[in-house]
Amino acid sequence: MISFSSLSLREELTRAVSDMGFETPTPIQQKVIPQLLSQPSDIIGLAQTGTGKTAAFGLPLLHHVDVAQKHVQALVLSPTRELCMQIQEEFKKYGYYMRGLRTTAVYGGVPIGGQIREVKSHPQVIVATPGRLIDLLERKALSLEQVQYVVLDEADEMLNMGFREDIEFILKNTPARQYTWLFSATMNNDVRNIAKRFMSKWQEFAVAKENVTNENIDHQYYVTSHHNRFETLRRLLDFTPGIYGIIFTRTKQDCQDISEKLMKMGYHVSPLHGDMDQKMRSKVMERFKNKQLQAIVATDVAARGIDVNDITHVINYELPDDPEVYTHRSGRTARAGKSGICMSIVSPKEISNIRQVERISKTRFNKSDIPDGAEVIRKKLFYYLEQIETASPEEDFGRVYQASIHERFADMEKDELIRRLIWLQLKETIAAYGDAEDLNAGYNTQEPRGKARSGSVRLFINVGMKDGISSNEKLLHFITESTDIEAGQIDRITVRDLSSFFNVSSSAAEYIIQVMSQKKFKGRKVRIEEAEQRDRERGGYASKGSSSTRYGGGSGRAPRSHSSGGSQKVNKRYYDK
Repeated sequence: MISFSSLSLREELTRAVSDMGFETPTPIQQKVIPQLLSQPSDIIGLAQTGTGKTAAFGLPLLHHVDVAQKHVQALVLSPTRELCMQIQEEFKKYGYYMRGLRTTAVYGGVPIGGQIREVKSHPQVIVATPGRLIDLLERKALSLEQVQYVVLDEADEMLNMGFREDIEFILKNTPARQYTWLFSATMNNDVRNIAKRFMSKWQEFAVAKENVTNENIDHQYYVTSHHNRFETLRRLLDFTPGIYGIIFTRTKQDCQDISEKLMKMGYHVSPLHGDMDQKMRSKVMERFKNKQLQAIVATDVAARGIDVNDITHVINYELPDDPEVYTHRSGRTARAGKSGICMSIVSPKEISNIRQVERISKTRFNKSDIPDGAEVIRKKLFYYLEQIETASPEEDFGRVYQASIHERFADMEKDELIRRLIWLQLKETIAAYGDAEDLNAGYNTQEPRGKARSGSVRLFINVGMKDGISSNEKLLHFITESTDIEAGQIDRITVRDLSSFFNVSSSAAEYIIQVMSQKKFKGRKVRIEEAEQRDRERGGYASKGSSSTRYGGGSGRAPRSHSSGGSQKVNKRYYDK
């Protein structure tokens, strides 16, 4: 196994890495560092956040820097202020023993005057966001004429944020550039086009996506109605009282609104998004790293600069549109060999998005029930009991206050004292959850299956054997994959040429109709409705595989539509493709 001591780094870097506790390089470091040390060339490194990319390019970069030369020799571009600052901090640690090394970071959101003074102090390495770097170039505050090494970190994210023209401008203004090192989580067309224009004969190094191989992440999802999304978030927070996590939102406005609502309710959270000034964002990150906050509510872009290894939970307030973004988000937890949980709040219509993420990331999600009020109260009770059991009061506390406490409660039984103390801790939770509603969307999964199940509903669906549904099992698979309903909730399946029937519990019927009505099957919109009541009561349904086009045991009646209209119109509407 490769170790950092065997990588032939300059002695100062090896010593610093040892001080940081690094022994074995990560997969991307093992692939990239030896190449960039012995035979520098243009490279593309494909690895996602949290895989050690900063050291993969940072150590070789500092290894090649000539500290005797007082001009900019290397440039690192990153998409956000937070990531820019994070890289700069890592460079300081790596170069701690390199006398004469100067690195500086330049980014927006802070006054430019101090950064102008920094770049005029002759740093050999500059870490920058594209916009601020161009601002400095236009002010002629620095020159890139002698830059030999350029690193594009999180290149896909920079391009997604609209920095294409800025990147091209900067690369065109590095005439002495010998090597370009591009790091990205994905190799999309935009990234490839940049490589084709500004790199030559590059080598490509890729490592497996973190969450495909990271079995320490428990991927959970909770199904609720859209209007109950915030209440579900709140309940999940209360059900995990020891949480140290990140809550992801799609927009900056959602980030701000959700944070404000949670803070008003007494939760120790804070927003983190691009509309906040740098001073405020830095303060939030400091509080989060010091664990003064139980969670931060963040947008994807703002979260790029978060580098914390002991995050216990990631919560997706809404699923991202891109499955790759989900991979980035969930990768914030379960780092450094620890376990973690990624929770996603979805509406019934979004269950298909879960399936899409499963297919792309090859990760299995576990459907979890939103805890009821009693479960929340019980969870908090045991959390406080554990806190009491593991508490270690300072010796001075007992010496100073023990006598007063004993005197005050001398006549109170121990059990009564404990009961009152626990009540004080739990009374707000009990008040909030004593009569809490069920937030789970959908159906009762506890109803037993049976041929003559009471309260069952017969449903019609406009797909059949001519659509490729050649068996009961195929229809069952289509329904369960589309709705996430348990197979045991479905029985008495009848598949015909152009349509099919099946029975479900009455509590599941409305849910299935709502979800399936949003689906398409082989490009055709799915139509699903409750079948005619008298046909359902007769029970004279066609047998499996019947080619009959008549509904319900030969009555010839069309399914009962929830909308108005005659049976002939409904019948024609369902047979049209």
